[in-house]
Amino acid sequence: MMLKELITAKDWQKQLALCFDETYFKELEKFLEEQFLRETVYPPKYDIFSAFNLTPYEKVKVLILGQDPYHGPNQAHGLAFSVKDPCKPPPSLKNIFKELKLDSSSGDLTHWAEQGVFLLNTVLTVQAGKAHSHKNKGWEKFTDTVIKLLSNQKEKVIFVLWGGPAQKKKTFIDQQKHLILESAHPSPLSAYRGFLGCRHFETINEELAQNGQEPIDWTLFPKPTQPSLF
Repeated sequence: MMLKELITAKDWQKQLALCFDETYFKELEKFLEEQFLRETVYPPKYDIFSAFNLTPYEKVKVLILGQDPYHGPNQAHGLAFSVKDPCKPPPSLKNIFKELKLDSSSGDLTHWAEQGVFLLNTVLTVQAGKAHSHKNKGWEKFTDTVIKLLSNQKEKVIFVLWGGPAQKKKTFIDQQKHLILESAHPSPLSAYRGFLGCRHFETINEELAQNGQEPIDWTLFPKPTQPSLF
């Protein structure tokens, strides 16, 4: 399995070229090849790098960091916290919608990704029914590199870190150049300890506006273009 061929965004291919030749990445490819032969793995191969393909490097304005993909059937599609239709939004995503005051039966966050919200998990694959089963196989080193790259080479990215594991990545981020937003995780186990009421989505749009960037439309589907009268 050549993982790099699954990244179709040319600017990400260029930025990550050195990673693809590293020993850990080749070992990760070998591990995944065996996993896909023997086990059910989520997301499907062609969705592993959806976050990269839907949000090219040049368009990244916001990074929301998750952990590993959902491990149930037809849920994960390569975007942190997002599920494919017709899957119902999982509990953490329901709390995200609650904070947004958004009522939706869809949990597909593709519209966010297309606007520059990089929905990155720290681990990009998982074995069906076994949370964290692909932990410590190489993905963390790869996604740490991605976070460092965005911090070092871009300006004024908004990094959103919900929960302890995500907040540990703060050491990779230059706080002089970027805004970091932290709170409890939106999981039902912790959402009432600081996630609900955090106003992160409002803060993101306020910061983007101050930076002269287009705010994010936090609804799930593009607003229809009004037809021209002329």
